[in-house]
Amino acid sequence: MDFPALTGFLNGRFAPLADLQISVLDRGFLFGDGIYEAIPVYNRHPLRLTEHLRRLAASLAAINMPNPYGAEEWAVWIQQLIDQQRFVDQSVYLQITRGPAFPRNHAFPAVTEPTVFMFADELLPPTSEAVANGVAAVSSDDIRWQRCNIKAISLLANVLLKQQAVDAGVAETILFRDGLLIEGASSNILVVKEGVLLAPPPSHLMLTGITYDLVIELARQHNMPLEIRPISEATVRLADEIWLTSSSKEVLAVVSLDGQTVGSGQPGPLYQAMYGYFQVFKNEAMRLGAE
Repeated sequence: MDFPALTGFLNGRFAPLADLQISVLDRGFLFGDGIYEAIPVYNRHPLRLTEHLRRLAASLAAINMPNPYGAEEWAVWIQQLIDQQRFVDQSVYLQITRGPAFPRNHAFPAVTEPTVFMFADELLPPTSEAVANGVAAVSSDDIRWQRCNIKAISLLANVLLKQQAVDAGVAETILFRDGLLIEGASSNILVVKEGVLLAPPPSHLMLTGITYDLVIELARQHNMPLEIRPISEATVRLADEIWLTSSSKEVLAVVSLDGQTVGSGQPGPLYQAMYGYFQVFKNEAMRLGAE
C-alpha cells in the first residue's frame, strides 16, 4: 500500500512512515498486548497533554507494563513529532506494546523491550452540516470485555460495533449494558432530559474521554444543570437531546437513534450552547496552548 508522506516515530527514531518497521513477533501484533492514546492538537498545541499522559500511565499500570518515558520526555518526543508535520491541527496517535518476544506465549515474557510508535495525521473538525443538522446513530448491546477503562489496542469488539454504524450509514453505535447507557463504539455519550445534562459516571465499563471531561468542566463553568449518574436505556430513548463527544468529533448532536427521532429532530438548545462554549474554549485556549 502507499503510505502518506508523513513522519513517524519508532523507538526513539523519526523517519517517514514507509521506512518504519516492527517485528512480526511483536506482542502487539500477536496478542493485541499494548495500549494507545489519541491526542488532538490545535495550532501545534496538544490538548491537555498532562491528562492524556496521566491516562496513558494508568493504562500501562493496569496491564503491568513499565512506562518507557517520563512525562517530560514524552512531552518532548510528542512536540518534536508535531513540529515535523505540515499541518497545524493534528491528531497524534501513540502506541506502546510489550514488544517482540519468542517463543509465542500468552504469559508475559521474562525480558522484553517495549515498542513505542507514534504518528500524526491532520485533524479535521466535524463538517458544518453535521454541526447544524446533527447525526444519526444505532444502538447495540455492549459486547466488549470488563475493562473498557483501559485504553487497549485490542479493539476488535469496538471495530465490529463501529461497523454496525457504518453499515447502517450512520455516525455511531450507542452501547447499552444491563439496561444502562455505557458509551459509543468510539465516543462518549451524554443526554439531555428536561433541561438537565446527564452523563454516565466513569467506571471500568467505559473509557472516559478527555473531551468528556472537558464538556463536564464547561457545563459546570457555565452553570448548565448537570447530573453524573447511571442513565437507563429508557431515558436515552426518551431524551430531548443526545450528544456524542470524542477527540475527533468534538461535540455532536445525535438527532436520530435506531430510526427514531430524538427530541425535535434538530440539535437542541443545550447542545447549541455547549457547542458555542467548546468553540470559544478551542479558539481562546486550545489554540494558544493555554488550557
